[in-house]
This record gives sequence, C-alpha cells and structure tokens, in this order.
Amino acid sequence: MEARGIQDMFDSRRFPKDPVVLLLLMIYFPVGICLMFIRIFIGVHVFLVSCALPESFVRRFIVRIMCSVLGMHVRQKNPRSRDKNIKLFICNHITEFDHNIINLLTACSTPHLEGSTGFVCWARGFMEIHSTSMQEAVGESLQRYCSTDGTPPLLLFPEEDTTNGRTGLLKFSSWPFSLTESIQPVALRVTRPLLSLSTLGSSWLTELLWTFFTPCTVYRVSWLPPVSRQDGESTQEFANKVQKLLAGELGLVSTKITKADKAEHVKRKRHSVPQMATSVTSGSIGLGFMTQSLGTDERRIAKMAQQVKDVLPHVPLNVITKDLATTKCVDTTITNLLESKEDAQLDASGTSPCGASTIGFPSLSASTVKPAAKTFGKYPVDRHLSLQQRKEALYNFARRRYIEKHRLDEEDSQ
Repeated sequence: MEARGIQDMFDSRRFPKDPVVLLLLMIYFPVGICLMFIRIFIGVHVFLVSCALPESFVRRFIVRIMCSVLGMHVRQKNPRSRDKNIKLFICNHITEFDHNIINLLTACSTPHLEGSTGFVCWARGFMEIHSTSMQEAVGESLQRYCSTDGTPPLLLFPEEDTTNGRTGLLKFSSWPFSLTESIQPVALRVTRPLLSLSTLGSSWLTELLWTFFTPCTVYRVSWLPPVSRQDGESTQEFANKVQKLLAGELGLVSTKITKADKAEHVKRKRHSVPQMATSVTSGSIGLGFMTQSLGTDERRIAKMAQQVKDVLPHVPLNVITKDLATTKCVDTTITNLLESKEDAQLDASGTSPCGASTIGFPSLSASTVKPAAKTFGKYPVDRHLSLQQRKEALYNFARRRYIEKHRLDEEDSQ
C-alpha cells in the first residue's frame, strides 16, 4: 500500500462533502440537538456513578451500559488474547476518549503527559504523574509504576496524537517501549455516521458534544498477542516492529510522520484559510475551481514531500514542503537541500566539507561518495571546484537512492 500525504491522515472539516449525506444530516440536525441535551443530562449521572462505585467488573459493566445510552458502543475481539501478566498496553490513537473506552473493558491507567491538570485531568480518567516535565523523569516514574505489584496495566499511545484512523499511523515514539520488555498491542477502530470523528485543532469538550450529537459512535477493540523485545533490539526498532504489526492488523500504512509534523500541518492550514478568504473576496468568479485546485496542489506537494523525505530522512518535513511550494520539482528540491547543507557546513568550518558523509548524512560511506580535497585550497578557484565536486557526488548518491527506493529506470527519473 502506497504511503499517502499527511492531509489524508487528518480531517479538516466536520461535515461531509457528499450532498446526499449532507441532506440527511440537515434532516437529522434537530433530532441531534435534542439528543445532545438529553445525553448531557445522562452524562452527568454516568460521571457520578463512575465516581461512587469502586473499581470492579460490576462498575465497568454498569458504566459500559450507560455509555451505550450516550451513543458510545464498545465491542471487543479476541479478549482471550489479553495476558493478565502484561503491564503495558500499546494502542493507536483516534479520539480523545480512547483511554476511557479501553478502561470499560479492563482496568488500566493512562498517564496525563500534557494539558490541564487537577480536577479536569482526574474527571477525564487520566492518571496524573507527580513528577517533573522532563521525559527522562516521566519515564523513570512510569517504569517504577510498571514494576510495582498490584497496580493495573499502563495504557499508552505512542503516536502521541490522534489521526482519523483511515489512512495510516503516526511514527511511534520509542520511550514507551523502554518501560517493559513485553507489551500487549491493542488495535482500535472507530466508526461514526454523518460526521467526522475529529477535526484539526478541536478541543476534547467540543468532541464530547459532537459525540452526544451523533446517533452513535462504535469502538471496536482487538487484542493482539503479546510482543517481547528481542536480544540486541533497540527501543526504536521495537517500536517500529509494533507499529508495523498494528498497521497490518488495521489495514493502514506505517508512516514516518510525527506529532511535530501534524502540528506544522495545523499551522499551515490556519494560515491558508485567511489567504483563501482574501482571494475569494477579491474575485468571486471561479470559486469552485479555486478550491479544487488548492486541494489538488496540496495533495501533489504532500506526495512529492514524502518522496524527498524517503531520500533525505533527516530533513524536517516542513522544510521540504516549503521548498517544494517554490520549485514544484522533487529533483530540484533535493538539489537545493543538498546545496544548503553544503553551504552551511562551509560557512561554519571555513573549509571544504569533508565530513558531510558522517555529519549531515550518516547513511553515506566514504567509499560511496567521492571526498573533496584533503587540504584547504590555496586559490578560490580550487576551493570552488572542490565544493562543486562534493555537491555533485552527494546529488548523484541521492538520485541513485531515489531511483532504487521507487524502483525507477534511469531513463524515467530524468
């Protein structure tokens, strides 16, 4: 399955584009408003019941039935695969209430790593960590929690942010996999009629109201067999292995897109909206054509950015996208990024960048790329030729790697 652009992993609009579905939504809208107010009233009682009853199977069963009235239906697959000795659950992240859903099936704790604390954190069902914000300190605190007997398992989302659950998984962070040697993968699927599950920049409270508005939201939880880290396997390799396992179970793509890339995507979306509004005000003719062209151009640039990312994995995605917006060409962008790397190293050292194969591009070896002059040229012409040779070698290597990556013939790549 071919990796898609970052825009396919997140929904930027709440309402559907299909005119038939949009018409059905308009007919349902008054019913949804009434249903939302009724469910808000019932939701207060669900919260009070969950606070009053102690943690047990009876409490989870009662709250699960009440949540069905709120429109949150939970189904599970392969519950016998769950190992009671495992202290860490790893799950993909789709909605703001995934941890509450898993907690309806089995006792587990989800640490609150960022956002509001205190009563709101506790009311949402998070476990507040009494530690500093340093990731090392948080990791040590959670590692001690996992080694303590009698504590419920931890539930972590290594994607660290939500997706729409239809295209791919965000790159898994490695630190959750350093807590224990064995983990229990949990595959989560979420479906909802008429509306999107979540939108970019929406708060958890807004998502809760839309959940009450819709007829139902179905959560399907699949328990996968436990996975252990092999000898000599790093935490990042372990994380990548579990990511591919969950992606295969869900039928999604295992991407290299991170939480930071999503945040950058949200910023671009916010900046593009005012620009589009200005263009519409200045000329209203051809509005449909403008909107369609904007979406097509974004998808094309995102696809080209992923191709450049495969060749130059150490370059941030926002830098690649910014250059592609100007060049509209994969080869030109690769050349620009290589040249900017060379110029930056030359300005920093004042000499020919002989160490570029080990500093900027760790995957290049000395035998693959022809090194530049070993000494600083006496004349400017010699120094310029040395730099040009180095650029040419790095560009040829990137070009070969791109051709091998996409299995292209030399003639097709030109």
